[in-house]
Amino acid sequence: MDLTSLSLYVVAVAAVTVMPGPTMLLALNNGAHGGKRIAACGIAGAALSDLILIAAVGGGLGALLLASEQLFTLVKWIGAGYLLYLAYGLWHAPVSAVPSQPSTEKVRTGRAAFLRSLLVALSNPKALLFFSAFLPQFIRPESPIAIQYITLALVTALIDIALMSVYALGGHHAMRLLSGQAMRWLNRGCAGMLAGLGLALSVYRRSESD
Repeated sequence: MDLTSLSLYVVAVAAVTVMPGPTMLLALNNGAHGGKRIAACGIAGAALSDLILIAAVGGGLGALLLASEQLFTLVKWIGAGYLLYLAYGLWHAPVSAVPSQPSTEKVRTGRAAFLRSLLVALSNPKALLFFSAFLPQFIRPESPIAIQYITLALVTALIDIALMSVYALGGHHAMRLLSGQAMRWLNRGCAGMLAGLGLALSVYRRSESD
């Protein structure tokens, strides 16, 4: 892969990723309520999902999802239901001052943040379809295919890490500057956006992007 193609890929992925999707909203909320360590765990889960999804595309799972309406519908409803579940929990989440949990609680919460971000990304069929349609445009058939997919996967994960870190830091500073009532509305704003994304996913049709 030449430098020009890689640069175009970086710009395109950054432009798509910077929009406040589910994993970005979770990074914002983790930074606000869990602190830097918990936010880092959530970011790691989302970055791992990039590697898994792009490996799945390279292995042909994206084509299978395109070919099977039943599989697509199943994954779509799982993803939509999980986003609505997270939105409900976030809407009713208690608001406290700057977190000061003991280390054992942080480990458990860190693991939960990691799994939550990972599952949100993996249960969204739109991400797999996006990579299936987008990545082949940057693959050069005359060069080793596996190396190119590995390169794009690592670049995508690094872009996600950088942008989610910005969201997490914004949430962390908001936690210190805003009142408890304002933080509650921040929670509910994120919950409303997650619910909206879940509803949008539930009515998504592949024909809209074909």
